Amino acid sequence: MDPSATELGIGYRFRDPALLRQALTHRSFSSCHNERLEFLGDGVLNFVIAAALYAHFPKLSEGELSRARAGLVNQQSLFQVAQSLELGDALQLGEGEHKTGGCRRPSILADALEAVIGAVFLDGGFDAAREVVVTLFEPTIAGIDPRMLGKDPKTLLQEYLQGRRLPLPKYFVIAITGEAHEQRFEVECIIDGLGIRSRGEGASRRAAEQEAALAAYQLATQRS
Repeated sequence: MDPSATELGIGYRFRDPALLRQALTHRSFSSCHNERLEFLGDGVLNFVIAAALYAHFPKLSEGELSRARAGLVNQQSLFQVAQSLELGDALQLGEGEHKTGGCRRPSILADALEAVIGAVFLDGGFDAAREVVVTLFEPTIAGIDPRMLGKDPKTLLQEYLQGRRLPLPKYFVIAITGEAHEQRFEVECIIDGLGIRSRGEGASRRAAEQEAALAAYQLATQRS
């Protein structure tokens, strides 16, 4: 994918395209790689997310805001945003990383996203970087359920069902795909007492169960 597609995805056009190319360059490809930009982008990202959460949730405590930020600024969350932008197609990787699927590795994609944010900051200043971060994360921030802060979806679902004296959910692995070093799990969550069946996918069984539990919890609370 041409780097210009990344510009389209983030809604920002670089005055210095070399910064974007560097942000999309892994250290396995060149000595001019994206690790310093990643460091910078991480700082910008944390600040902008903190400010957005502070404005969006005026009643949350400092601890709750910190947990919400941690849920947004982590590898899995950044990986999902990077996937939506198809950053993997634009990455420059060394031959070894390319052969082992580096363009799909969560850590590499999450780091690349932070590097792109850092590159925007250097190219256009803080306001430009803030606008990119808000564009990418505002839908997720708006969808945060304060009741879920500090609790993983499986725990939240279990507490919800126990509070209503309903049977606990059952989880079943229904598919495992991919090579041994990059497997994908698909899990189904079934709640017999509510007639709910939901599915989740992830790079581990636990991650897939958490996604399925979140979908089940959302379905259950919509019905109550």
